[in-house]
Parts: sequence; C-alpha cells; structure tokens
Amino acid sequence: MTDHTGAVQGTTEAGWESVRGAFEAVVAAERHHPEAQLAVFRDGRQVVDLWAGPATGPDTLGPVYSITKAAAHLVVALLVQEGVLELDREVSSYWPEFTGHGKERLVLRDLLAHKAGLVNVPEGFSLDELADDALLASRLAGAEPYWEPGTAYGYHAFVIGALTGEVVRRVTGKSVQEVFEERVRVPYGLDFHLGLKDADRERWAPVLPQLPTEEQLAALVGQPAPSELMTVAFNWHRQPPMDMVEYGNHPRVRALGPASAGGVATARGVARMYAAAISGVDGLAPLLKPETADAFARLYTAGTDRVTGGEDHFGIGFETQPQVGPRAFGHQGASGGNSWADPATGLAYAYTRRRFFFPGGMGTENEALTAAVLGVVA
Repeated sequence: MTDHTGAVQGTTEAGWESVRGAFEAVVAAERHHPEAQLAVFRDGRQVVDLWAGPATGPDTLGPVYSITKAAAHLVVALLVQEGVLELDREVSSYWPEFTGHGKERLVLRDLLAHKAGLVNVPEGFSLDELADDALLASRLAGAEPYWEPGTAYGYHAFVIGALTGEVVRRVTGKSVQEVFEERVRVPYGLDFHLGLKDADRERWAPVLPQLPTEEQLAALVGQPAPSELMTVAFNWHRQPPMDMVEYGNHPRVRALGPASAGGVATARGVARMYAAAISGVDGLAPLLKPETADAFARLYTAGTDRVTGGEDHFGIGFETQPQVGPRAFGHQGASGGNSWADPATGLAYAYTRRRFFFPGGMGTENEALTAAVLGVVA
C-alpha cells in the first residue's frame, strides 16, 4: 500500500517505538522525501517494518546498489563454509585465465577484500557492459591491475561481484545469481532479487535524483576532487561520465542483476537475508555457522583504501560495521542505504531509500537510525 501523503506507515513490536520515532524524524528532516523503508529483525523475527513516501509502499522494489555485494559475498561464504572454495587458494587455480601482472598469485581472500587492483579498464564500460558479469569477468581476466595484486586494497565498486562470481561459476557451473536464487532467496523467502522477474516488475520503482540544498552544495566548496583511481573505479572517466541514477534504473541492470550493484529489493528482503544468515527465519537453520560469520566479519584491510580514501574498511568482502560492534558485518549502498547483521545481538538491519542521497554513499541518517536500534537492546 502506498500512502500519497508521505507519512510514516508500518508497525513496530512493543519496545521498538523509539525506532519509529527516529524514522519519523529522518523523514521530517528531508526537504525532498527520501521514499524510504526500514526493517529490523531480532533473532530471526521482524520487529520493525516501516516505510514512508508518496510513491513507496512496503512491497515497493527499488535499486539497492552495493547492498547487492552482501548477497554475492553470502554465496561465497556458504561455499567456503562447505569446503567448495578455499580462501587461501589462488584464484587462478579456479580460473586459469585470471593471470598476468601478478594476478596468478592472488588468493581468493585477497580478491574478496578488494586487493586485486582490477577496479576497471582504461576505456571503462558502458551501462550495458556493466550489467553483464560474464563480460566484465572476461575483460578483466587478462587486464593489467592498477596496483600490484595483494599489496593494497581499493574499492572495486562495479566489478567485484563479476570477479568473485566468475570463481563461483567455475566451481559450481552456475552464476552467483543462480546460486543465490536456489540456495538463499527462494528457500528463505527473500524479497531480494539478482535479476528481476517479469512477475515482480510491476512492484519495481525507479531511483529518484536528489536535488541538493544550498547548504549541501556549499559544503562541497573547497573539497578535493575525486582521486584518479576513484574516477576510474566509478566509471567516471568515460565520456560522458557514468550517471549513478541512470545505472540503477537501467533495464538491463534490473534484468540481469549484476552482483556488484544491480540488485533490487525491499528493506524487508535485505534485513531478512541477514536474519537468515545469522539466526535463521521461520524455523529454518541459519545459513552461516558462527565461526564463518566471524571470519568474514573480522577486519582484514587495515589502512587506507586507495580508491575512496576510507580507513579500515573491509572484512572478507563485507564492510565492517564498527558503529554496531566488532562482530557486525554488512554493506552500504550508493543511494543512501545501509544494511548489517550483528551475531552478538541477533540484529539484522536494512534501510533503503529511492531518492538518491546527495552526493552519494551511505546516508547520514543511518547513524541516528542505527543508534535507535542499538538503544533498544542495550
């Protein structure tokens, strides 16, 4: 159901009313409605189910950008847990074409942690190409990295899912999208899609551009320009530079669900995925054993990200979540969303917004929302 007034709708269990209050404050503070959803699970049960926006209902599907990476990394974590993949085995042993310029020595653990140096190719990719993980993998297999593989890390924004997904395909004979569908999405009933089917297309709604306030524009004055590597990694070195809103709304991206940033979901679907990972849902066992979740969550990339300039960013694929706790893991999305699981508290959180956060990246409102959620269980 969509509320044309844009008021906050949905439910919270008893004791979680403060989270609704925090969400209402976020919505009220936005000059342009964020068209947002918020979902929280505790020990496998949903305790927060909220949404707001004139054009957003509880079942509205939208692009979730890099939150998609969490779905791809969950598939890899499952295969590692089962012994199908080994984190300290060379990628080239699974994928012989992945060679040259030191790539043949790169182990899977380092590939997942954005240490390959293959953030893009010099000529960049079109939107049609970015939608096709198999094409990206074939182009990158023999490419020259932007740094010596394994010696540093930098965010592989639009290609990491293609790289790790090719490893998944080599050992299973199936794409990471197919494995996610069969092992995770269908059995656990997730409204999270790596490739949107025709039956769900009527629920899809486009990401909306954000119009910055004068204060936001003024805050950018004097800020350094993006680094050369960031320009390359985000495919802005093409002419014209890639438009992130156009990427999220591209029909081929929506149809194929590239594993780096092409997923489509509701906040319910994302939070339920994390709940399935650490707690299980509806009587089904958790997807991950505690030791697997801890191994993938533990900080692995101490130091500075060569692309974004961020510090101490990644575990094994997943982003660390220091504001939540040392065992928490998850991933943010460029339009402003964030998502995480914390095995220590049994919490699974997802906030999604369809109106693109200016200038991109995790929306600052996640700080208040996360604090409200953690405050309930403190």
